Amino acid sequence: MDRLPVEIGKLIVRPHHLFHDQWALITAGDFVQNDFNAMTIGWGALGTMWGKPFAFVAIRHSRFTFKFMEKYDSFTISVFPKDCHEGLTVMGTRSGRDHDKIAESGLTVEEAQKVRAPVYEEAELTIECKKIYANDLNPAHFLDVAIDRHYPNKDIHRIYYGEILCVSAVETYQFHKSNTTLPVLEIAH
Repeated sequence: MDRLPVEIGKLIVRPHHLFHDQWALITAGDFVQNDFNAMTIGWGALGTMWGKPFAFVAIRHSRFTFKFMEKYDSFTISVFPKDCHEGLTVMGTRSGRDHDKIAESGLTVEEAQKVRAPVYEEAELTIECKKIYANDLNPAHFLDVAIDRHYPNKDIHRIYYGEILCVSAVETYQFHKSNTTLPVLEIAH
């Protein structure tokens, strides 16, 4: 895929669509050492925290990817076109403990630009992150009782915040100079 570097402030995404409908892969580990794992994710967020652009992802302790998230200081989020959904289904339904699911998915791993975790040749958007915070969700703090239904086995997610260090994307995700008439919202701190 012909991705180009994108300044984070100029990235155009529909965050809910990106995670809920389009799907993404989280990958943690070290490309050079060939020690990494990935999984399809449907939950995540992009924004600003502590004055830094960030992405957050949620990983259950039981997932094989969890050990890579704990061991390494970076992760990547890769978003794919619809023609890759079959490969993403493989990545989300098989465990790296038991299968070489990346090979089975048909996706091509490649070195990221700023972090040790890899990205994918077929991705139309890649977000490279350095971990800056992690903590387990606390069910005692669920304010909406419906949230609990996502945890029938009490396998709570750990939330990882990553400072976004690098973004590359195809043209549809890039802010164009011709779009300079976008309104500016000023927020008082």
